[in-house]
Amino acid sequence: MLLQFSSAQGPEECCIAVEKALAYFLNEAKQYDVIVDILESLPSQQGLKSALVSLEGSDTETLANMWSGTIQWQCQSPIRPKHKRKNWFLSVIRFSPLQAIEDSEIVFEFIKSQGPGGQHVNKTCSAVRAKHIATNISVKVQSERSQHANKKLAKQLIFWRLHEYQTQQVSALDKQRHLSHYQIERGNAKKIFSGKEFKPILT
Repeated sequence: MLLQFSSAQGPEECCIAVEKALAYFLNEAKQYDVIVDILESLPSQQGLKSALVSLEGSDTETLANMWSGTIQWQCQSPIRPKHKRKNWFLSVIRFSPLQAIEDSEIVFEFIKSQGPGGQHVNKTCSAVRAKHIATNISVKVQSERSQHANKKLAKQLIFWRLHEYQTQQVSALDKQRHLSHYQIERGNAKKIFSGKEFKPILT
């Protein structure tokens, strides 16, 4: 299952809320024994514009239902102290499991990781570049140390890219997905958090 955390084109405070909400979600997932992989994240100046995560575990459905919808953060702006607005919103959109793709449909290439990481990065071919043969969709993953873990994430990211590609072929589905980045149902929050500590408020 995939969840997309999005600031919905909101101001920088909403991006901060996305980052805080994701961190809280990751901790909560451990309590439910749900494995979460961050497939993609789009940073902003102060936080995250959006993040795409995959969930795996017996309580995935429960956790996803708890978070899907609008999340509200009640806090004075940490970057604009004189700003009158104290309510910031983000959305968590759930996407149905994608149709399985066989490994035979993907070409995997194992390469050396680049960037910081010391000797391990330079000596092992743990990074994975994957390409979907039919569409030429390609991704590169090097976030994990093991080749197996990176291959798993690369395959999930291919699933997502293929999902995006397919929805672009159908205008209605394409419009629905992209509108999720722009529309948030305010006033009907699934979860409410308060203050810079991002403490949950029981609703």
